[in-house]
Amino acid sequence: MRESLFVKQNSSKWKSYEQMSAATPDELADRFVDITNDLAYAKTFYPKSKTTEYLNGIAALLHQSIYKNKKEDTNTFIEFWKFELPILFYTYRRQLLYALIFFVISSLIGILSAKYDDSFLRLILGDGYVNMTNENIAKGDPFGVYKKQGEFSMFFMIAANNIYVSLLMFVSGIFFSIGPVFFILRNGIMLGSFEYYFFSKGLGLESILVIWIHGTLEISAIIIAGGAGLVLGHGLLFPKTYTRLQAFIKSAKDGTKIALGILPIIVVAAIFESFVTRHTDMPIWLSVSILGGSFLFMVWYVVLYPAQLIKRTQNINNV
Repeated sequence: MRESLFVKQNSSKWKSYEQMSAATPDELADRFVDITNDLAYAKTFYPKSKTTEYLNGIAALLHQSIYKNKKEDTNTFIEFWKFELPILFYTYRRQLLYALIFFVISSLIGILSAKYDDSFLRLILGDGYVNMTNENIAKGDPFGVYKKQGEFSMFFMIAANNIYVSLLMFVSGIFFSIGPVFFILRNGIMLGSFEYYFFSKGLGLESILVIWIHGTLEISAIIIAGGAGLVLGHGLLFPKTYTRLQAFIKSAKDGTKIALGILPIIVVAAIFESFVTRHTDMPIWLSVSILGGSFLFMVWYVVLYPAQLIKRTQNINNV
């Protein structure tokens, strides 16, 4: 489509958006989604045009209008996870996909390294953990490590550690995205080695049924935190029509929202690990239900729901 036609078809809509006369928060969120789509289209086909700069300005105004309300009421709290965070997932879906790809590749590296180098496993997991797990296997309780500590103390320790790791992965994105890639690779290699260890002992399926009760949410959160770090670095690396400072400020705000938005997922994962995973003798159907439900929730909330939200808004605007 020619730029002149694109402008002609949408100029009246853009002007109304510029007036900031949305009646409800939902309508304002819908406008933000719509203008983001128009901006993405303009960046693709008219990257250096005045139209793209103009849409950048409107998007910034809508962005500020959505987030300037600091009321701590229940509705605002819910709106963040209902609209704002899913929109950010969709907007930065490429960064999240890159984080997932890096994690999968590094996990495969961990599996192959542990398979062909006997010393690699101890290098990654540590002699203490490997020796302890070998003893637990000999006792017939391979996952006894999850039972050694009290539920509440274990919960606070795990939650604090995972929140720290996730926020560290995000903040490290300031180093031009090198930090998140490093942490993603390190965690992926560790996970690959960890899973290979149990498969090599003939406990592969059992490890999945036990460990992934909490691991599904925990690993998902780690990948998303890495993606948030890539978002942070993206503003520095690819400012596009913004100044580098403007792009960094925007990516920092959006990345922070993603990193903080997944904290409830991290907390739920810690609850599962502390209070549920320790019950290694639970029925298989219950274990499968928990980890399957966690997986489906993450796919729906991070991938399917954001796409449905954008599509629904586009359909409304096309009516």
